[in-house]
Amino acid sequence: MSKNRKKEASYMKYPELKEMAQKIRIDVIREVHAAGSGHPGGSLSAADIITALYFREMNIDPKNPKMLTRDKFILSKGHAAPVQYAALAEKGFFPKEELLTLRKLGSKLQGHPDMKKVPGIEMSTGSLGQGFSVAVGMALANNMDNNEGRIYALLGDGELQEGLVWEAAMSAAHYALDNLTVILDWNGLQIDGRNEDVMTVSPVDEKFRSFGWNILYVDGHNFDEIVEAFNQARHTEGKPTMIIAKTIKGKGVSFMEDNPGWHGKAPSEEEAKKAVEELGGEW
Repeated sequence: MSKNRKKEASYMKYPELKEMAQKIRIDVIREVHAAGSGHPGGSLSAADIITALYFREMNIDPKNPKMLTRDKFILSKGHAAPVQYAALAEKGFFPKEELLTLRKLGSKLQGHPDMKKVPGIEMSTGSLGQGFSVAVGMALANNMDNNEGRIYALLGDGELQEGLVWEAAMSAAHYALDNLTVILDWNGLQIDGRNEDVMTVSPVDEKFRSFGWNILYVDGHNFDEIVEAFNQARHTEGKPTMIIAKTIKGKGVSFMEDNPGWHGKAPSEEEAKKAVEELGGEW
């Protein structure tokens, strides 16, 4: 199934994906505003990628979240948990009302994903680089078990500064993990500013290619390109795939776009209202 599976009729078409991505962005703003803290910028940049994964690409079932042959997604940049929570809620893994409990005492929706508390979370992440390493291990395990489920991981571009990432990249290529697709959220910003000023990670494509990876490039806000890249990755044999997705941090909210100040800050009520309205919602 992993390479030749047929798309289910319930999988969303492109206009529906765009509509869902906006709903997820609105959910992110509401979550972070209600919590009074969190990471809106990197959540909004990844919203289209996450939407394509959960509503078009992955073989998952919220009614059977532990299905043996399911695809698995690892949010390696775990601080972007609000966007994954929003996707899981929209998909039906838990009630949407719980989104407004983000980071509150007793809530299962904490600042970073918790695999023991949240249905649909495959790995607790937050320590940068570790999610990528776990994804490599999961892909290797599926190969050894002849499990047809594919493994997906989302990395932040600043996360590439971690040494653990490169050990994982080397292992994935060594074991020819063609059931592994990694998406790089290439928004160019991290908490302290632009990646190129903090610690350059370029050229990412040449580095991963030299390790033995298949490299694809997409506009991370274009569903035609994202979906086609997933299709190409699924049909690539003998090597893992890295999809380099060019994105805009804070995408969809004018005062958050390409602004590192919104890496980890909650909007005021006035700002949240403006953001929701810009995204086409009602406050």
